[in-house]
Amino acid sequence: MNDGPVLITGAAGFAGGHLAELLASTSPLVCWSREAPAPGLVPSAQWQQIDLLDREQVRGAVQAVRPARIYHLAGVPHVGGSWDATTPTLAGNVLATHYLFDALRRAGVRARVLVTASATVYAPSDQPIAENGAIAPGSPYALSKLAQEMRTLRAPREDGLDVIVVRAFNHTGPRQAPAFAAPSFARQIARIERGEQEPVIRAGNLAPRRDLSDVRDVVRAYVALMERGTGGGIYNVASGVGRPIGDLLHALVARSRVKVTVETDSALLRPHDTAALVGDCTRLQRDTGWSPRIPFETMLDDLLQYWRAQS
Repeated sequence: MNDGPVLITGAAGFAGGHLAELLASTSPLVCWSREAPAPGLVPSAQWQQIDLLDREQVRGAVQAVRPARIYHLAGVPHVGGSWDATTPTLAGNVLATHYLFDALRRAGVRARVLVTASATVYAPSDQPIAENGAIAPGSPYALSKLAQEMRTLRAPREDGLDVIVVRAFNHTGPRQAPAFAAPSFARQIARIERGEQEPVIRAGNLAPRRDLSDVRDVVRAYVALMERGTGGGIYNVASGVGRPIGDLLHALVARSRVKVTVETDSALLRPHDTAALVGDCTRLQRDTGWSPRIPFETMLDDLLQYWRAQS
């Protein structure tokens, strides 16, 4: 492996930004994003605007940077939106990953690459799911992440790379886009408290159980896996605790400074909702010693406080 810098793709995104903050003391740190980062986000890093679907741009950037370690977080992240944007989802998650690996091979860069896949590839289960759990992607997004995994696991043989696949379960925290459930609920509560919205939260299906971690714990797991994970391995990153989405919503509503009611909105229902998705992170803990540090209650407090601070 070469002695080049650490590279984060998708560094201006939700998890990418938190990972960049965690690695801010890493020297040198190169951050790729398609859009300019938020002002003040890790100014010590070398930021480059790279479109991973521009094959020639990716080849040139890889040749110039020649990274030793890559956290590949770039991609299209939303399950619900994938039903109406199947082609961009497949391109952003599969083709972009292929272009990155192809560029590394052509440049002769032998890097360790951590790829953030998704727990949505699993079949629903009433029990916590380990890495050998049944695979049954239930959305275009999940299908794209499974294809991304398959391309990644070929990279050691085809591209000479040392790879790790991460199946991340749900995570949230400050700066997550309100297209996702937890920040959507928190943002609505903050708007209601400021008098900018009627005191009603409209939600879709609240029955599914999800394993929800704090993003700051999740990116710590990524770093632990980069340092101590087994090459070619697949790892869940999860808390191991499943909660109905309704419990998450009601926990946030209980923190509201004003009275809030909840109504079901059929327009927010997805064509398909996985009933339960809870992870078994035994392999991650065994190989790295990682464990979550941020309690569920603190995660919700910080999420709501973030949206209260937005004007």
